[in-house]
Amino acid sequence: MLSMFAFFLSLVLLPAVFVSGLGTSCSSPLGAGTASSSDPFWLESIKHQGISAFNSNPSGYQVFRNVKDFGAKGDGTTDDTAAINNAITAGNRCGGGSCPSSTVTPALVYFPKGTYLVSAPIIAYYYTQLIGDAKTPPTLLAAASFDGMAVIDADPYIPGGNGAQYYTNQNNFFRSVRNFVIDVRSVPAEKPQGTGIHWQVAQATSLMNIVFQMSMAANTAHQGIWMENGSGGYMGDMVFNGGKFGMWVGNQQFTVRNVTVNNAQTAIFSNWNWGWTFQGVNINNCQIGFDLATGGLTEATQSTGAVAVIDAVVSNTPVFIRTSQASNGKLGGSIVINNAKLTNVPVAVGVVGGATVLAGGSTTIASWGQGDVFTGTNPTGKFTQGSITAANKPASLLDGSGKIFGKTHPQYASYAVSQFVSVKDNGAKGDGKTDDTAALNAIFTKFSGCKIIFFDAGTYVVTSTITIPAGTQIVGEAWTVIAGRGSAFQDQNNPQVVVKIGETNSQGIVEITDIIFSTIGPAPGAIVVEWNVKQPSGQNGGAGMWDSHIRLGGSAGTNLETGQCPQSGSGGTTNCFAAFLALHLTPASTAYLEGTWVWLADHDLDGDGTSRVTLYSGRGILSESAGPVWMIGTAAEHHTLYQYNLVSAKAHYMGLIQTETPYYQPTPAAPAPFSINSAFKDPSFGNGFTSAWALRVTTSTDIIIFGAGLYSFFTNYSQDCLSGANCQSQSVNIDTASSVTIYSLSTVATTFQISVNQQGIVNQSGNVNGFASTVTAWSRS
Repeated sequence: MLSMFAFFLSLVLLPAVFVSGLGTSCSSPLGAGTASSSDPFWLESIKHQGISAFNSNPSGYQVFRNVKDFGAKGDGTTDDTAAINNAITAGNRCGGGSCPSSTVTPALVYFPKGTYLVSAPIIAYYYTQLIGDAKTPPTLLAAASFDGMAVIDADPYIPGGNGAQYYTNQNNFFRSVRNFVIDVRSVPAEKPQGTGIHWQVAQATSLMNIVFQMSMAANTAHQGIWMENGSGGYMGDMVFNGGKFGMWVGNQQFTVRNVTVNNAQTAIFSNWNWGWTFQGVNINNCQIGFDLATGGLTEATQSTGAVAVIDAVVSNTPVFIRTSQASNGKLGGSIVINNAKLTNVPVAVGVVGGATVLAGGSTTIASWGQGDVFTGTNPTGKFTQGSITAANKPASLLDGSGKIFGKTHPQYASYAVSQFVSVKDNGAKGDGKTDDTAALNAIFTKFSGCKIIFFDAGTYVVTSTITIPAGTQIVGEAWTVIAGRGSAFQDQNNPQVVVKIGETNSQGIVEITDIIFSTIGPAPGAIVVEWNVKQPSGQNGGAGMWDSHIRLGGSAGTNLETGQCPQSGSGGTTNCFAAFLALHLTPASTAYLEGTWVWLADHDLDGDGTSRVTLYSGRGILSESAGPVWMIGTAAEHHTLYQYNLVSAKAHYMGLIQTETPYYQPTPAAPAPFSINSAFKDPSFGNGFTSAWALRVTTSTDIIIFGAGLYSFFTNYSQDCLSGANCQSQSVNIDTASSVTIYSLSTVATTFQISVNQQGIVNQSGNVNGFASTVTAWSRS
């Protein structure tokens, strides 16, 4: 365990490297970290002056909380449960079952190094980051008498509430847990109370850099993660040691990257889903790698719909993947395996009861699938249990071992606090009112490449374009917000950029973590983020964004809430424009996006947390990048013309992508209330096609979609269309000039799952797979 944990820490501690002279006027450019071994993690030492700009008492509300300031000892013997929970709940925060959601009570709850004994769950309230010391991750130690669902509980059940919970699982947004060892070995092995995390969550959530220690006894009931519902989400860089289950999971969709399970009885058990993607899974000395509950073919009997696994390494494990029911000639649970290296694994894919679907041994599985496979414009698929088309993987997308590249969320653990600079200490206010444009541009000019720029918690208003130059690393605090407002962003015929990431054709390091990009409406001419920067030569992932999101409307201070733009549409379109385009990857750029949610709000997160809003954002993610681009655990929802639009793009890896169509469509029909703008490569509409594309690919090369959940739940706010699975006619459009390979595509209520040149090809009716319909693989030929 120690050697593997040290490996994960090495990923966190990697020093930043800059391309000399790009995006900086520094006399002393920032180099490698200089923190001594005895220095605390910089986050512990830096001055904390962040605020919640739209809290009723911004100056009095505390965003950053150190658990030791609330009485936690971290000595391994004192019961710290109450102190930790006090640190989380202080300030009338959103929890306890009486608050469904809130954006005005964010908290970053920090744990210095130490061992924190707990006898009951740590309750993670809404909009909370639980962050341990990244230099020496603290241990959360469950007492032998521990009583509760899990050491960390993100959505508690209310006692006597007949199954009611604190939060609606599909709306349980904005949470992160990182840098911990969670040790439940003191809990008697046979007790299921020995669970690390109850993680029933939705979008904008992450788990990272966590080691789970569980009993290895034959009668163990311990489990690392338990997740019974939700709509996620991203997790990665975790190690599970022992237990009955490393991960026991059920959720609509999720992306998992870089996890290792050692000596568990079952590494990963899947109870139900519509689609999950696992990238970079290492399984050692388990009895079963993946145990999938399969076979449910209706919403009422939904089980595991689709699992896609890429770049797995499995050793000394009798069964790699086991399903509960055989798929005998028809779809009953889709499986995709790509580049799985097996060592002493007798059964690669099997069925409960002993039947072998795919023999194992010591071998590498290049590309194998179970489910319905389609090619080109042939509307007739073939149920397959065998080799499937292997996508061409450009070398630029791969690491040195031939796997899809991945990069851990930067945390700068080796850097001294003196290597950081606060935007508030340099003139920015972040109060949600003051125009911070000039202050922020000045800060970037002065400090990019010289210091890591710390965005103290708050909402920083900008009224014209700000540019984050190549050579910049910025870190937010409890999801710091940068919001565009004002006259510059009012003309959809002359859209303007709110935040420009690098000048056009610039090259150098850019790392953005824990930031939200937004607008204060109306903003029909706002391009929220324009991404121009290219990573330095030889530094994959050098231009990237982690745990950062684009959130448009539906939150306090946006002027795009139920008071202005209720579901009825009585707010009108003029007042309810949120953006022209959310994210634009320009042709010369590269991008590594991990855990990024590009969301036009469908409901208001404040107030009662459930009231719907009718807002308008023209476009989701437009990529014209020549690559490489990695979109790992990304989502785009409710934009008018499209969610993902790839035009003349190259070398993209996208897994898992998730979308939802605007609830109001087709009233008005797309592209209304926007107009087509050819300069931004907009699709055409007409011929009865009235709803947003989930995914459109035009004149693009080497596009790999490794998992997709593309959903349409409404027609003009009515869900009557769900029963006929016809809320919209088409969802994915590929032109004949593009080379695209799609694996594990699950759609909801779309008649044609795949179209070519806007002509429906694959009808969902033949691929029903529980609530969703699944195409296991589609390729050009």
